[in-house]
Amino acid sequence: MLEHGGGLLRAAAEYGIPAGDWLDLSTGVNPNGWPVPTLSADSWLRLPQNHDGLEAAAAEYYGSDKLLAVAGSQPAIQLLPRLRAPCRVGMLALCYAEHPHHWQKRGHQLFRLSPDELAAGIDQLDVVLLCNPNNPTGDRFSPALLESWRQRLAARGGWLVVDEAFLDAAPEDSMLPRIGKPGLIVLRSIGKFFGLAGARAGFVFGWPELLQALAEELGPWTVAGPAREAVKLALRDIAWQQTMKTKLQRDSSRLQRCLERHGLPPAGGCELFQWAPGARSLSTHRYLAGRGILTRYFESIPSLRFGLPKTDADWVRLEQALTDWRRHDIRD
Repeated sequence: MLEHGGGLLRAAAEYGIPAGDWLDLSTGVNPNGWPVPTLSADSWLRLPQNHDGLEAAAAEYYGSDKLLAVAGSQPAIQLLPRLRAPCRVGMLALCYAEHPHHWQKRGHQLFRLSPDELAAGIDQLDVVLLCNPNNPTGDRFSPALLESWRQRLAARGGWLVVDEAFLDAAPEDSMLPRIGKPGLIVLRSIGKFFGLAGARAGFVFGWPELLQALAEELGPWTVAGPAREAVKLALRDIAWQQTMKTKLQRDSSRLQRCLERHGLPPAGGCELFQWAPGARSLSTHRYLAGRGILTRYFESIPSLRFGLPKTDADWVRLEQALTDWRRHDIRD
């Protein structure tokens, strides 16, 4: 099993701190998520219905009806590598770990590259997979650049797969307006921006034959009834979405400034997290965990990802812990 953020219960057991006493900054999930109302009894009692308005709400929100509802991005991440014969797949050296894991598991040849290396090697690859913005480094790729890559890949029957899980707050960078063009696949998640990670809901966008192949592999009732109802309502709540985009941009900048003040300048990030590489990352991670603050540590490139605090008290707690860490670090 790959390690992910959000391992709060394990951290609680390891550090002897009750789960309710932690400040969990280890994920990129919006801590001020969409407020889920009481859901209808039918959503719990009946099998999920395919004509309940979810797909229509998603098509309106995303601007494309070429979609398939899935239980979060994970099912698509696992299934897409099965739909191609073994081929040459390029992605960033540090990215969401589930992507390389499943392409490699299915016998594809992986090339883990820097952004510049990836750009230079497009014509030697059959599939290019990107998170935009990248998780955790925050690298971003313009739609114009990605469209040029898509054209070169599609000319040889290749794919461009773009995971836009963290892009809701900056939709101008999305490839969704180009959906329907050959070789383009876009993954979107409800868990991050809407803060509904537990709903396990998301969407795959692509051409009809691809979506049909995925649907046949997934089978019926992919997304649970209560999740379908909640997500449909969230996608239609335009006022909340607009307010949240502004708040996330403000909070992300606040987090960046906070980390800079305490000697952890981020090298990248987005509206939902900041990424700070450095040789002291592991010791910093352990020190903060000892104070009941959970961050996401990456070993391959020693670094920490910080999600957003939720309340004013959480911000104060993070500031104080980082102040104490710097004093502790200087003494050591």
